[in-house]
Amino acid sequence: MISEYQQQLRERFVSVPEIPPPAPWRPVLSRRNPIGGLLGIGFAVAPDTGHDLVMVVSVDGHGLFDTLTGEKIARDRDPELDDCTPDAVPDLSCPGLGPIAGTRVRIAGLFGGGLHTTTSDGWSLEVVSPEWPHHRVLLSTDGGMPHRGPHGDRWWHIFDSDYSELRTAGFSPSGRTLAVATSSDLTLWTRRTAEAGPTGSADA
Repeated sequence: MISEYQQQLRERFVSVPEIPPPAPWRPVLSRRNPIGGLLGIGFAVAPDTGHDLVMVVSVDGHGLFDTLTGEKIARDRDPELDDCTPDAVPDLSCPGLGPIAGTRVRIAGLFGGGLHTTTSDGWSLEVVSPEWPHHRVLLSTDGGMPHRGPHGDRWWHIFDSDYSELRTAGFSPSGRTLAVATSSDLTLWTRRTAEAGPTGSADA
């Protein structure tokens, strides 16, 4: 049995459509970029540009992408056996590649871990399952649950993982990138550092 309050929340989340995140967020490349057998992702920073980078770990190896342009920067199709998946080490990390070689990147996904769920300027992200086992990703600026205001005003249902297993969802440490990863694809949104966040302050 679920409570009346829980039933109301469920009905609210089921009733709203999936919509894009509001400005200043913009999509990076096409939505739901296919990556078969995706296991997890993690964030790093490009040493030459300061851009957010996202490292993708899949059954086909490791890849590194610039989250501002979507460009694939590096690829390792045959990583060392001890480093091919993050569960081989206690901190769930894998060795960086390309411009971040020599560092390790913590990976969130199938084996555990997590990404940032808030930013310093007021954005927050939640994963809900009103139709379990499917997951929905909610972006908000209203402080989080229970999202009493109108959908599309200060909270947005931005992703419905009703076709594939959700691996992880969250922000980069800088707050400039928002990512949703499933077992079959990766979706990214970005915002420029000069753009204002929901509180009206400039993004750091």
